[in-house]
Amino acid sequence: MSNTIENVLILQGGGSLGAFGCGVFKALANNNIKIDIIAGTSMGGLKASIIAGGREDHPEKALEQFWLELAEGNSTNLNFPDYPTSTVDSSTLTRISQAKSTMSFYGSALHGNKKVFAPRWRPEHFFTDSHYFIPEKWTYLYDHSPLVKTAEKYIDYNKLQPNGNPNARLIITAVNVLTAEPLIFDSAKQQITSKHILATTGYPTYYFPWVEVEKGIYAWDGSLLSNTPLREVIDASPVKDKRIYLVENYPKNIDKLPDNLQEGQHRARDIMFSDKTLHNIQMSKTITYYLRLIDDLYKMLEDHFGSEKKEDKAKFEKIRARYKKVSEEHGAEIKGLHYITRTEHIPSLYENADFSLPTIKNSIKDGEIKTNQILKDIEMS
Repeated sequence: MSNTIENVLILQGGGSLGAFGCGVFKALANNNIKIDIIAGTSMGGLKASIIAGGREDHPEKALEQFWLELAEGNSTNLNFPDYPTSTVDSSTLTRISQAKSTMSFYGSALHGNKKVFAPRWRPEHFFTDSHYFIPEKWTYLYDHSPLVKTAEKYIDYNKLQPNGNPNARLIITAVNVLTAEPLIFDSAKQQITSKHILATTGYPTYYFPWVEVEKGIYAWDGSLLSNTPLREVIDASPVKDKRIYLVENYPKNIDKLPDNLQEGQHRARDIMFSDKTLHNIQMSKTITYYLRLIDDLYKMLEDHFGSEKKEDKAKFEKIRARYKKVSEEHGAEIKGLHYITRTEHIPSLYENADFSLPTIKNSIKDGEIKTNQILKDIEMS
């Protein structure tokens, strides 16, 4: 157990929904909250890499510019008329919003997004893709390396290694395709490269490819195992106490049941990718409780231990060594856990693929507003 408290930011995956987390970090930075560890998977892993390895002094500005660049590279930015909410009923607004998301999704699926991914069937791949005319051998449909190329102008990879002096310790996750085991990439223990970012964002349901991160180690998006890498942070830094800001792109709670099949599928997706770390939090509290109990018992034994028997002293020294090992390897207490949850005003099954400029700007703004309110509530409590 430590007197030091680390500020931790956890970023879920979620495609274009990740712009909400950009607003969250922007608000944290503007409130002078220094993040010590930042962890994420999928798009959350990419955002975390930009924050930890940012080339500029203000990574929040770089992250926002990155998101705006993604939106500007979207080939399906459509000009829907803006209807005043006072003149249009809620069901019409819902249909308009869902139509925007759906058209953006299908436009991206057909044409790609030059800043994010490119369809495999584009003619420029003719000379480099040995299976170009053998689609039955395809294991992916889209090349997502443009996403990393876009991010490279914002990331200094020299920072993302042991003693690299990053803006925060970076932890990103993936999954081993062959064994289904988690893969943890930690800048305090290894050099993080663009290959690791491709791995954490290689989501197969979007038909992105796996990535060979090491010889014989093939990785997919870490959200397949867990979309909220809090356990990985506690495992990586098990001693120092923590104050955690957890960004939820997929809300756990909703006010009413779905109204139709699409909303039902939307809710099922939210549940699959929602935060499931409650057990880890409870376990951390339990370990802390038992360590304190052991600490009290140990001190009592030490104060009253008076046996002169050699074998008794040897047993006590073994107990001392075991206690020291446990206390050094565990004991981080969660001093504060603050959920910052994206509000789904109008649910849409395709919203996480909507990179249209108005949507991205609104998501960033929502994240900033929500975080400022939570920080205000914390200050007043």
